[in-house]
Amino acid sequence: MLKSVRIGLLAIGIALVAACASTSTPEETYDGLVRVPEARFGDVYQLPGADLSGYRALGLAPCEVAFRKNWLRDQNSASMDLGSRLTQQDVDSIRDALAAECDRYFREALLQAPAYDLVETFDNGEAVLVLRPSIINLDINAPDTMSPGRSRSYTTSAGEMTLSLEAVDGTTGQVLVRVVDRRRGSDSGRMEWTNGVTNRAEADRILRSWAGQLRKGLDATLRQ
Repeated sequence: MLKSVRIGLLAIGIALVAACASTSTPEETYDGLVRVPEARFGDVYQLPGADLSGYRALGLAPCEVAFRKNWLRDQNSASMDLGSRLTQQDVDSIRDALAAECDRYFREALLQAPAYDLVETFDNGEAVLVLRPSIINLDINAPDTMSPGRSRSYTTSAGEMTLSLEAVDGTTGQVLVRVVDRRRGSDSGRMEWTNGVTNRAEADRILRSWAGQLRKGLDATLRQ
C-alpha cells in the first residue's frame, strides 16, 4: 500500500523532464493548470490547491501515440519511389508498436521491487492516482517498412518524440499534474544508415530513460 502522497508529487515532474528550461512567468493551461516557475527542467504544470494526500494506489492508463501533423504526407512527398511510400497501415503499425513498448517499460518500472500497488480498474470511487502517458509529435526521419527493394536511408538522427505525462484523479478525471519532456534521437553529427532496428533501439533508449525517471520521481515522493 502506498504511503500518503503529498503535494510534493511535483517531484515526479522535476525528475521526469530534462529538455527545456522553464520560463520565469507562470502560464495557465486550458484546463486550469499553472506552470510552476521554480521547476529546474522542462515544463511542469500543477492544479492550484490540489490535495494529493488521500491516494493509496496507482493506475497506469494505456499509452497514446500521435505523429507530428502531416508526417505521413511529408514522408511520401520526399519519396521518389512510389513502391516505397508509406500507408495508413504503416502508420498504425508503428503507433501500436510504440504504444505497447511504452506500456511495457512504464509497467516494469512501477512493478520493480519494491513494487507499487498498481491497480487495473478504478471505477468504484477508489482513491487512485492514475498516470496517463502520451507520446506526441512523433517524428521518425527514416521509417523502415521492410518493403522489397526499399533503398537505404541515411540520417544524423532517428527523429524525436515528446512525452506528456499526467497525474489524474481516478474518480473525477481531474488532471492534477502534467509534465512534458521532448527527446531527440542520438545525433552522431554524421550521416548513418537508419532502419527499423536503429529506430527501435533509439525509441527503447528514450522509453527506458522516461520509465527510470518516473520510478525515481515516485520513490523520492512517495517513499520518503
